[in-house]
Amino acid sequence: MKQGRFTIVRNNKVANNTYYLEFEGENPKFSSPGQFFNISLPECFLRRPFSVCSFTKSSFSAYYKTVGKGTQMLSSLPCGTCFDVLCGLGNGFDLNTAGERPLLVGGGTGASPLFGLAEALIAAGVSPVAVLGFSTADDAFLISEFESLGIEIIVATDDGSLGTFGNAVSALPKDYSYVYSCGPLPMMRALCEKSKTGGQYSLEARLGCGFGACMGCSIETKNGSRRVCKDGPVFYSEDLLWQTLR
Repeated sequence: MKQGRFTIVRNNKVANNTYYLEFEGENPKFSSPGQFFNISLPECFLRRPFSVCSFTKSSFSAYYKTVGKGTQMLSSLPCGTCFDVLCGLGNGFDLNTAGERPLLVGGGTGASPLFGLAEALIAAGVSPVAVLGFSTADDAFLISEFESLGIEIIVATDDGSLGTFGNAVSALPKDYSYVYSCGPLPMMRALCEKSKTGGQYSLEARLGCGFGACMGCSIETKNGSRRVCKDGPVFYSEDLLWQTLR
């Protein structure tokens, strides 16, 4: 974890109520895709967490949806705005379990951390398949970026306005070696039930501190109580008790 001052260099709308956010600054300390960062926003008591999309030694990015006071405020801030940010939080995805043809299944803004995961898998010599689900064509984003990686991509929308009709789970291919997922809880629960392999799932929770001190994001797992911010947000499918998650 690193606390530092980072500057917005991009903050632009890319889809319906969805924005691309990019920061620059010195050594943000991310070590794996699936980690997150926590921003201190003006007039907001708690920091706001965001899954990192991709990162370098001097920059990092995320996609976010405007759903409340904090994200509405964030969407209005111009480039050059400087923030206090906690970086490199949580445990990300484990690439060692991927196999030869892993699926990256994302719903909505859950596609964001899977892009960084795709980059990392490709760098490791693995060819993933991305399955992305959105409500409508107007909500879709990151498709051209995934395509630019040269991997297979399957898109599904709830109304059939882009790609196949249905959600991401209904669009799964037959053959795959492993599953990585981030998105709405009902989607990931259904995916885990349908999946033929093990997997890793990135959970979302209301966070207090973001680094494990307050215990406010604790969940019950097969291995006892775990903190989403510190022990996760990525968990192995075999450890999760889906019926207890809300």
